[in-house]
Amino acid sequence: MTRETDKAVGKAAGVSPNAPQAGHSAPGEIDRFLGAAKQLAPLATGQAGRLVFALDATMSRQPTWDLACSLQARMFEVAAGSGGLAVQLVYFRGFAECRASGWIGEPRRLTGLMTQIACEGGQTQISRVLRHVRDEARAVPVRAFVFVGDAMEEDVDTLATLAGELGLRGIRGFMFQEGGDPAASAAFASIARLTGGAYARFDATAPGSLLDLLRGAAAYASGGREAMLKLAGASPAVKGLLAAMDGGRR
Repeated sequence: MTRETDKAVGKAAGVSPNAPQAGHSAPGEIDRFLGAAKQLAPLATGQAGRLVFALDATMSRQPTWDLACSLQARMFEVAAGSGGLAVQLVYFRGFAECRASGWIGEPRRLTGLMTQIACEGGQTQISRVLRHVRDEARAVPVRAFVFVGDAMEEDVDTLATLAGELGLRGIRGFMFQEGGDPAASAAFASIARLTGGAYARFDATAPGSLLDLLRGAAAYASGGREAMLKLAGASPAVKGLLAAMDGGRR
């Protein structure tokens, strides 16, 4: 992946390049997204910590997508005191569509990308997200990733294997689940444990619950455990993330 442009993430297993793209973005929409990514997503410079910000953008996710868009600026704020933050947006939706932006160092630029994307029906593609994080970390240092979603419709063993690879590379996964789907709960918790990260649920009707989780993950990406500890005193959610990370190492 280049560092300044958007591109598709891998290929879905078993999908032919010539297969009909039912539910896929129209060519004009993709062109607009690619053009915006080139103009609005320069690589953040300096020693900013790198965080992959991945979201499920299938049809049911539009309200939470909009919520995440409104909250993402706070991730940059909390990271400002510990070296800054570079964020890469990754999302999946529709029929085998999974895309990643370049590395973004300013919240308004991330907002500019997110507001162009509408959620579409489709199945989860979490394995492609994990593979992308693994591959991206071969090119640039990635400290952590966030995944926000409510479902899991994939092979659990494949996800566990990929999560284990990330854990061995020292890449922590913060898995944030809306709702209580049992399959998603088990898979998200497993991914978090195998990466040495943390799993938590949130209520989309209470924006503060997701905000605190995102701030905790951003703090870790920019300043590690010490940065999270600074937030934990005033945030039970961040304290819970730390406890989950400590438990995952036992």
